Amino acid sequence: MQTVFLDFGSVTRGDIDRTILEQATSPWTYHDNTAQEQVMERIREAEIVVSNKVLLDRAAIFAANRLKLICVAATGYNNVDLAAAAERNIPVCNVRNYATPSVAQHTLMFILNFACCFTEYQQLIKRGGWQTSTYFCPLDFSVMELAGKTLGIIGYGELGKAVARLAEAFGMQLLIAEHKSASAIRPGRTAFNDVIRKADFITLHCPLSEATRDLISEQEFNQMKSSAYLINTARSDLINEHDLLQALYSGQIAGAAIDVLKEEPPINGSPLLGYPHPNLLVTPHSAWASIESRQRMINLLAANIRNFLHNKPFNQINLSA
Repeated sequence: MQTVFLDFGSVTRGDIDRTILEQATSPWTYHDNTAQEQVMERIREAEIVVSNKVLLDRAAIFAANRLKLICVAATGYNNVDLAAAAERNIPVCNVRNYATPSVAQHTLMFILNFACCFTEYQQLIKRGGWQTSTYFCPLDFSVMELAGKTLGIIGYGELGKAVARLAEAFGMQLLIAEHKSASAIRPGRTAFNDVIRKADFITLHCPLSEATRDLISEQEFNQMKSSAYLINTARSDLINEHDLLQALYSGQIAGAAIDVLKEEPPINGSPLLGYPHPNLLVTPHSAWASIESRQRMINLLAANIRNFLHNKPFNQINLSA
């Protein structure tokens, strides 16, 4: 089938093996990126369209007369008009659980960075602080051990569980948060507000929905320990950015680390990028991006296409979602 990948450049810098894609179907057309005004023309004759982040809106979907399958090269699929796809009876699929090891280790990297004051000590050395120190070991920043510290995990799916396993290896104590609005607490879970109050580190691994938007805002920051650190490798809108900045500037929390922003790339800037102190760590949505993770995503994408073509189950999204 004629297959078009609209933004292949978003998942590779020449380090991905695409053989498995071409074994699943052919011919392929790969575009490094596609501007919105180019979408209609590029998918007009396509039977399968693959997009990571390029928007497939109603107009584009209805202009592609031969279209039989839409593949999202990611887990999130808010870039596809599901209603329009449903009207045309075009299935939409995504790839799931491909980046778990990568995101889990990125989360622990953030935690270890704060525990070891890695950023602060690197900056101290660059300033010459070690070179001019009276002592063999400058103790300018207080390093902590993770053993015995409490990690609060909000979102206990595959990612949350992977982070839990890594944290336990460091001797951390775990608190698994119940849903914020829950009327009952399930076995093995802890009330959301208790997690917020007790945790030394809080990490977010839940999906974004209307129920989780601004999940962490002023009310939650006011309950956290002043020594607590907040980590978000999930979705930016889980945290109210204005309230986060206020909590950092006021010392309400000890620090935060985020891998996601409202606008990516932040071509219009972001208040968080202007924060001047090292207790806010920002990475460019790279938690998922290990080469193993990206190749696994490509392999799962090929499996979706292959299974679709052979009338086997694949990761089809509910088009009424």
